[in-house]
Amino acid sequence: MAASWVQRVASFLRSPSRLLSGTTAEGLLGELLRELRDDRLPYDVKYPSLLCPSACAGEETSLELMSVFSHCPPKHTEFRCQLLVAIATVLVGASRLRARSHASRDFVELLLQLAQDTYYDPQADAALSIRATACECLRELEACCPGLLSQHLELLNTLRQQENSRHHQALSGLYTMALRNAVHLLAQQAAAASTGGGGGGGGAGAGAGAESLKALLAGNAVVAWEAEPDSSAAEPLPSVLVPVGGVGVVPTLQTGPECKELRSILSSLLEESYLLTPLAQAALLHGLIEVVAMVCLFHCTLLMKAAFTDSLFSGEDEAFVLKRLVALCQHPRLSASDKLFYTACLLHFPENRPIGGGGEEEDGEALPVLLTPKLAAALLPTAFNDTASMLARFNLASLVYLEEGGEEEEEEEEEEESVRGRGGGGGGLAYLYDHLGLLLRAVERGGGRECAVTFFRACFLFLRHFSRAERYAADLRRRLCALYLSHARLAPHILNLADRAQGHGAVEPRWAVELLRSLQGVVVTAGVPQGSISRSPDLHWHLRVLARVAEEGEINQASTLDFLFTVTTTASFSVSEDWRLGSDTLAVCRRLLVHPGLDALLCPLADVLQHMATSDRHHGDTDVRDHARLYYTLLTTLSREKLSGMLAPSGSEGDNNKEGRQDKKRSMSSIMVESQRLASTLTIHHAPVPIFQLVPLERGSQPCIMDEPIATECEDDPSAGSTVPVGPDTGQDDVLSSYRSQLRGSSSASQVALHYELSYVDPAPDPNPAPGPTFDQLFSIRLHFEPTDGHYGDLPDVCVPCLFRERTPPPSVMLTLRPRAPYPTTLCCSAVFTSQDELTWHAALPDMCVAFHQLFKPLPIPSSSSSKLRVFEALWEEFCAEEIGDGDEAENPTPDRASSLFCWQVGEAALEGLVEEHFAPYRVSKDPQDEDEVEEEEEGEGETHRVLIFLPPHYHVLLKICPGEDAARFNMATDNWRLLPHINSFLLSITGTDSEQSNNSATTR
Repeated sequence: MAASWVQRVASFLRSPSRLLSGTTAEGLLGELLRELRDDRLPYDVKYPSLLCPSACAGEETSLELMSVFSHCPPKHTEFRCQLLVAIATVLVGASRLRARSHASRDFVELLLQLAQDTYYDPQADAALSIRATACECLRELEACCPGLLSQHLELLNTLRQQENSRHHQALSGLYTMALRNAVHLLAQQAAAASTGGGGGGGGAGAGAGAESLKALLAGNAVVAWEAEPDSSAAEPLPSVLVPVGGVGVVPTLQTGPECKELRSILSSLLEESYLLTPLAQAALLHGLIEVVAMVCLFHCTLLMKAAFTDSLFSGEDEAFVLKRLVALCQHPRLSASDKLFYTACLLHFPENRPIGGGGEEEDGEALPVLLTPKLAAALLPTAFNDTASMLARFNLASLVYLEEGGEEEEEEEEEEESVRGRGGGGGGLAYLYDHLGLLLRAVERGGGRECAVTFFRACFLFLRHFSRAERYAADLRRRLCALYLSHARLAPHILNLADRAQGHGAVEPRWAVELLRSLQGVVVTAGVPQGSISRSPDLHWHLRVLARVAEEGEINQASTLDFLFTVTTTASFSVSEDWRLGSDTLAVCRRLLVHPGLDALLCPLADVLQHMATSDRHHGDTDVRDHARLYYTLLTTLSREKLSGMLAPSGSEGDNNKEGRQDKKRSMSSIMVESQRLASTLTIHHAPVPIFQLVPLERGSQPCIMDEPIATECEDDPSAGSTVPVGPDTGQDDVLSSYRSQLRGSSSASQVALHYELSYVDPAPDPNPAPGPTFDQLFSIRLHFEPTDGHYGDLPDVCVPCLFRERTPPPSVMLTLRPRAPYPTTLCCSAVFTSQDELTWHAALPDMCVAFHQLFKPLPIPSSSSSKLRVFEALWEEFCAEEIGDGDEAENPTPDRASSLFCWQVGEAALEGLVEEHFAPYRVSKDPQDEDEVEEEEEGEGETHRVLIFLPPHYHVLLKICPGEDAARFNMATDNWRLLPHINSFLLSITGTDSEQSNNSATTR
């Protein structure tokens, strides 16, 4: 039977049509299936390698099939899908995939391209089927050749995240398998490296770790043909959860808790797992568990436990995970940050069936039920822990004791004895309080700031859990008062502890008040220090403590006033000019002014304030005396309600007022009216519409001629004493060198002065004008300008003293521009001014447009016609040179020279008028003695006008304007070709010629 099938396959290879002519398709299919189920037929006959008896035949077959696939029209979807499956079968069956052949590489690249093809038409079925088949073929190839897609993990992950069709499941399964195989191979390589090339071990080698895993996850290179040294021996990887033969060691890869990329990927896969079918979800979870087992990523285990609870983790698994967490919290090889992370995992442990209630905290912290005092005894805080670990363990131990119901013990002595023997290690409330005392002794012996902060944080944690254990709470108050008495500099920490305890719902409300009452007794009992009180640092802390005590309405303030009177009547206080001491004393008085028991404190408080302000032995600082006088006036003039309304805290501060403190109330007294008016005066109001504007002045109406300041400033410059040489033997290089030297020495050459007048904007007529502010008289106007591009430097603010609507002429404003590039621009303008009703206003002005011709300036050298003409000729020769290397390249290392021609049909008389109107300040006159040298006009033509325009900071535009028979010619040359469009636009505007009618051509060199 086997021999007959071998003969029939050989006959099929010789002539498929002859074999199929003797039977039908149904008959051949039925015979094939029957023979495949026959156990008597050997597997080498059943294996499809008979169709490809050699490796070369398999590769040629696959190449032919890929060629057929490439020429097959896309509409034949089923045939194209069958071709992909057939190619994958041939490559796997002929072992060409393991041999890393070119056909295998081309086929894998084809499959990746098909998987990335997310564009499809509205019918969509064809493209989706092709993509689904490509994904399944890739999964089959990855399963047969592990690590094949290890360098494409980033691409596959991106496709998975972007996919929103039904193929998201196929991409998720493909990515999970590729990730699992890549991590498995990386772990095997690390194990081999750690053992010197031996068998797989349980630990990771030094060559692998977090960096290798990050590089693997971000891989997106060519097909990974070098994934394995011995590619021909590639076999499917066994499961790491059930090793072959029932025994073995799981290869692991130590990455530490800092591998955030892998944690993010696994979390994303878990979050999207609900979109998969149950079978695909099970495969996904199996792959993720294998990855977690190899990478030792405990965080993802907890995430899976939180997502699937008892459907994935049994009670025994939960107990094991909890014990593992406890061990990690104290592992000596882990860093402090790792231990803190695992401690936080304990406080947020995802239980299978959480009971809730008893141990639930405001921030979500709750102990798992299985964490017994015996199990948590190893996590009790010790003096050898670092600060953060000690506080975390202190909080954890406090929660463990609360779970045991320790604070419900009625007999405190029995409670202490019972909890000392609980937990197998002497834990419990007494242990925690003893540890608190240990920290206190460290602070008392001069511990640093970190030690003090740690102690007070531990105190707050203790109070948050055990403030209702009265014996311990009272003893803690006593020890804090003793600590303050010996270390008054710790007053801010103690007061902050009182504030936090008073604002926390879990702390006994009365504890903070009793602490402040005890501190008041300590301060009053300590009394005023002897000698110069201004040199006593403790007195400042005493006064700040009393100021905080005065905020509590339940505490009697008589002893506080006695202390203040003693301080203010001391001889050293009256001669002291210490402002801080006086300010601290006034702070206590201010809080006493709003105390609910002010009626009983009226006379003593008035005596203190009067003594500070007006007596012979008053305080030496003027500001302190003035404030004391103000408080005395308020105390003796206003009722208690108005006084509280003025001085009580407002806003969020007033919302936190405790019992006995009054909220701020609105008072209609004259003082409040004045304060409201003052607030309105200090507020900057916004004008709804523009009120005034800047109008540019015409050239003839400007206060000064444009070329006069430039010539004057050049004459004042140190380099202005020397002019451009004009002798007959002077060369062009000498002329330009001298000119540019003077240009560099002139500070005004790079500036442009624009003149405007400040005038009112005519308001639109309103038939029903509404009453509002009037702006007929404005004062102290400050104009602010902002360039809209980077072509200009920052502009200084301009101040205008006043602007009156009925006064003429309006004030003039000169604006100085500092161009970086001489291009047209727009300036945003705003103003701040004061109106006649003494209110401050802010108004936006209309945008200011700076035209190109407003930047024109005459040549910035002393007014000498011969000098300017020599400079013109030298610049013209340099700009129009045939060779770009001609000229002074040291001065212009990156020349942008250009020349252009503009033609305009106009008569000679009109041309003369245009030149006189627009170019008169910039004309270069000819010297009669040089007329023979510079005359270049042709016979029969009129005079040539030479125009030299300087554009800050250092650019030039040269014009030779000459009339002609048909049209006037404007020959242009410049050292910045980017200016040509703006020059052309300017010439079009002054000649009144449309761009379609102009005939110009430019050549740039």
